Amino acid sequence: MILAMASAHLLSGARVLQLFDEWTARWHQHPFAPEMKDPSNAAIEGLHRANYELWHQEDKARDRLAGDAAIAAAKRAIDVINQRRNDQMERCDELLLEELSAERLPNSQAELHSETPGLMLDRLSILSLKMYHTREETERIPSPPGHRERNLRRLAILENQRKDLATCLDSLWQRVLHGEARFRVYRQMKMYNDPDLNPVLYDKSTN
Repeated sequence: MILAMASAHLLSGARVLQLFDEWTARWHQHPFAPEMKDPSNAAIEGLHRANYELWHQEDKARDRLAGDAAIAAAKRAIDVINQRRNDQMERCDELLLEELSAERLPNSQAELHSETPGLMLDRLSILSLKMYHTREETERIPSPPGHRERNLRRLAILENQRKDLATCLDSLWQRVLHGEARFRVYRQMKMYNDPDLNPVLYDKSTN
């Protein structure tokens, strides 16, 4: 059962991890269908979905037996999905700031935090995917000698890193709510997909 976060004040590392783990497991078994209705929750779901799709497109792009056309298609898909991923990170921060503004937060005089909640959510999303696929490798049969043990060690490291980052998200959020920290939406300003900014694209369009 999906655990909704309902409002900015309920944003927490534990809830985020539960959502990411549930979505990851579900999407590997069933076709994707959006579940979250609240805009902030939907943005977090959209961010994780983009990372989920990127993970599998990256696998396709590294298939040594794939032909050039398949690799090119995967690379182009990666560009499109990565743009969506960055848009969703920004959207998460925008929506959280909108909810905070109703209570005159963040405090404009508070310490500025360079890593935003959206950026931290992105990192947690990727760590959740790494853990899912590393856990798969611990159960892989057959596998090379020492493969399971190596991946169990990797899994333990990823678990600790993810817990640390979730704790940092909680700490930042509480500081924001108490007027001790603030963040801004940091625009990624990607250029490679824009035909007006990428010289490879606009040079060809004028020829």
